[in-house]
Amino acid sequence: MDFLVGAVEAFNTEFWKWWVVPVLVISGLAYCFRTALVQIRFLPDMFRSVVEKPSDISEGTQGISAFKAFTMSAASRVGTGNVAGVALAIAVGGPGAVFWMWCLAIIGGATSFIESTVAQVYKVRDKDSYRGGPAYYMARALGWKPLAVLFAVVICVTYGFVFNAVQSNSISTAVSTSLNLEGSSANALIGVVLAVLTLAIVFGGVQRIASFTQTVVPVMAVLYIVLAFIVIALNIDKVPGMVVDIVAHAFGIREFAGAALVTVFMQGVRRGLFSNEAGMGSVPNAAATASVSHPVKQGLIQTLGVYFDTLVVCSMTAFIILLAGQDLNGSEGMEITQHALAASVGQWGIHFLTVIIIFLAYSSIIGNYYYGESNIEYLAGKQRSKRWLTAFRVLVALCVFGGAIGSVPLVWALADVFSGIMASINLFALAPLSGVAVLMLRHYSVQRRAGLNPVFHRDDLPRSTLGWKFMQSWDGSDAMTQRDHHYEGLDYQWHK
Repeated sequence: MDFLVGAVEAFNTEFWKWWVVPVLVISGLAYCFRTALVQIRFLPDMFRSVVEKPSDISEGTQGISAFKAFTMSAASRVGTGNVAGVALAIAVGGPGAVFWMWCLAIIGGATSFIESTVAQVYKVRDKDSYRGGPAYYMARALGWKPLAVLFAVVICVTYGFVFNAVQSNSISTAVSTSLNLEGSSANALIGVVLAVLTLAIVFGGVQRIASFTQTVVPVMAVLYIVLAFIVIALNIDKVPGMVVDIVAHAFGIREFAGAALVTVFMQGVRRGLFSNEAGMGSVPNAAATASVSHPVKQGLIQTLGVYFDTLVVCSMTAFIILLAGQDLNGSEGMEITQHALAASVGQWGIHFLTVIIIFLAYSSIIGNYYYGESNIEYLAGKQRSKRWLTAFRVLVALCVFGGAIGSVPLVWALADVFSGIMASINLFALAPLSGVAVLMLRHYSVQRRAGLNPVFHRDDLPRSTLGWKFMQSWDGSDAMTQRDHHYEGLDYQWHK
């Protein structure tokens, strides 16, 4: 087992250093430039769009709201990556890793805007919602069907199997630490319970998944943030020194357990990507489900999701750990956060965090599953997807069980491999499609400046636009995309 973990980690080191990190940073900076920092300029619009109500996409069936789509993506984002992942990053890379996580979130906000907007543009109608994501825009807009199939397979494996094993592994670790349980039998029992609960939710379809995440994610995230603020209040005198340490270690000004600057940077980026998922191609699958009046609205909402995940929730974990001043050696991710919390508030903090992580990680399992479901339907087609979905659901449950009894280092190492592969494929496809998202942003901005609620119709675009004929969900059939005379005569200046 140690040999396997070592081999995977050795591959990760080279793969991320020479490929994934440069591609993530360069593409993110390019999108910041092309959108003129959309992730900062349109911050008020993000909050305005997230509360927009959906229309009925068929008689008696209401579409998935922008907020539900936001919570579906947050269900996958906000989980063990925010608690155990941040702890691992600090343990290996020191406080400076937190600084680079923040930087990736700000840069990644532009990437998340691009991929989520594009997913909305090329989404397709489903029975009771919409579907879309990288596999759809790769095949429909670009005509790259082989790459679309490859991505669909990779995301099914990554989220359905590998990432869900990470979540169940963290739940198992948290429960075992809280209750002082030891031995494989306890982990196996936890795995069985999680697997059964997972099957109960995923057989209910996308509407049940959206309703579950809409209820669980906000409540648990708020409780965790409140807990972190309690820790900050108890250690308020240490906060200035902590901030100085984060910035100083980020640039190698101070040593931390021998961590070199490259190690600090790499840990921040790797854990940051696992947590906020900007550029990985996962979030667009949730973004495409929303019934909104303009694709840009969901792009902005998912950018807000990156900020919420990393700048808020991940920061709370970092503050809990760094303010405790505990020795980080010898403990694994979840245990580090639990013991750090106990050092500030007492032993009850371990049990309280266990409850929170159970719900957050379990909601991540459900959110991860949906990404796989969306791509299973793409691979199999609507007519044959039911049988494949049943098999996929059973395999997901088995991986949830396997993660609960598996090795922590191996599970996290595999998660890094697959997240890097996903990001590589998705960012390659986004390069030619980013221009469509920029056009959408101009279209949105013109209507906003005119004092209108932005509404998109594909006829507004030149027919030469990449994949124009596949923008079939924007033909005006959705009630939210119908407009009055106030929208006529607007000059979008496509010729510029």
